Amino acid sequence: MHSGQIILGIETSCDETSAALVADGREILANVISSQVNLHAIYGGVVPELASRRHVELIVPAVETAFKEAGLTFDDLSAIAVTPGPGLVGALLVGLSYAKAVALAQSLPLIGVHHTAAHIYSNVLVHPDLKPPFLSLVVSGGHTSLIHVHGHGQYELLGRTVDDAAGEAFDKIARALGLGYPGGPAIERLARSGNPDALPLPQAVVKDNPLDFSFSGLKTAVLNYLNTLRQRKQEPNKADVAASLQRAVVIALVERTLEAADITGLKKIVLAGGVAANGELREALRTAGAKRGLQVLVPPPILCTDNAAMVGCAGYWYLRQGLTAPLSLNAIANLPLGAELTWGKLGEK
Repeated sequence: MHSGQIILGIETSCDETSAALVADGREILANVISSQVNLHAIYGGVVPELASRRHVELIVPAVETAFKEAGLTFDDLSAIAVTPGPGLVGALLVGLSYAKAVALAQSLPLIGVHHTAAHIYSNVLVHPDLKPPFLSLVVSGGHTSLIHVHGHGQYELLGRTVDDAAGEAFDKIARALGLGYPGGPAIERLARSGNPDALPLPQAVVKDNPLDFSFSGLKTAVLNYLNTLRQRKQEPNKADVAASLQRAVVIALVERTLEAADITGLKKIVLAGGVAANGELREALRTAGAKRGLQVLVPPPILCTDNAAMVGCAGYWYLRQGLTAPLSLNAIANLPLGAELTWGKLGEK
């Protein structure tokens, strides 16, 4: 029996069905992740309708397994935290509907956690001394954001991608190279044997906000290069393409992050999101940060991809701030960061 506050976290924003039990915002008692990679691989990407249906099948077994692993029951819970957005609406609704049903049946507080914010909290789980304020770089297939975390549930978006996310660029080039899905890990594996200087690739600068990212031009440059070779009936050196793409993305991410650190004066940087599992990005950011006297924290790879432990962790800290949600809370595909402070208004829309 655990004496602390236990939060049940639920995550179904895309193609992972996950349920976790987190104690006092720091200790993972169980973190069950059911991946749908094999289901979507044959289509080269996530099929929303298939993802939603699979979530329906997996959500109850995932929660039951989490309780079994932790040796707990619903009676041990202090609250339930869930991702209401951003993400695929059908997928979000599965987790949200389940969470609302449990909250109502058990008379528990319901907590909504923005998906990007949840990724940030993956670092809180593994770095016990981490407290706001700090700078966070969140990089995934759908998001690339620089965020000033002022406090729990208090975020300032400093920069974001204006087109493709970094992970999306990896996926699209991996598809063009015939590497399969998901593309990020495949690009990283292939890049190890390639020359990162083989292709001169562009680095986009967004004039309106120098902290914003743009990867569309980079993606297009690689696709044009591949198309030119095909027209000449030449085969590309796939390892060189992968290495050059990865290096260009990493340079953009690290440079913007360091610039944000200079502007804000923040000395702590946390990396999060699916692309945070990329070894070159982790090493480059750590090395560059160390040269400037900055502390760079990264979560283990299992907490980089979508998981419910990060949702449960954020839920604990939100609960302490009184940031609970109404049962009228709905799934919002493009939920804005920082909406944790206005859940009542959002739930009524």
